[in-house]
Amino acid sequence: MTHEQAEQIKHNPKYQELVSKRSKFAWTLTIIMLVVYYAFILFIAFSPETLGESMSGGITTIGIPIGIAIIIFAFAMTGIYVKRANGEFDDLLREVKKDLEKEMK
Repeated sequence: MTHEQAEQIKHNPKYQELVSKRSKFAWTLTIIMLVVYYAFILFIAFSPETLGESMSGGITTIGIPIGIAIIIFAFAMTGIYVKRANGEFDDLLREVKKDLEKEMK
């Protein structure tokens, strides 16, 4: 790839749209995940007795299902990102490629 081709890609409006949308979406999901994770950590730090309470008198504490829920939430967030990346973002990338192929002919 030449420097000119790289500049063409950078100045393509669809490429800029792709980068903008993908970055905004990734940052949004990252912030949501960080809030959930750090809320859990802060809850452990400032109220360990709450998460350490036994569920129905057994050895399983309330913190275990909450921790598992956070892991499942992280998988769900990843799935949401992959679904959008494989759909909308890939479509935009194909459009950028088509535009570049037209410009190079």
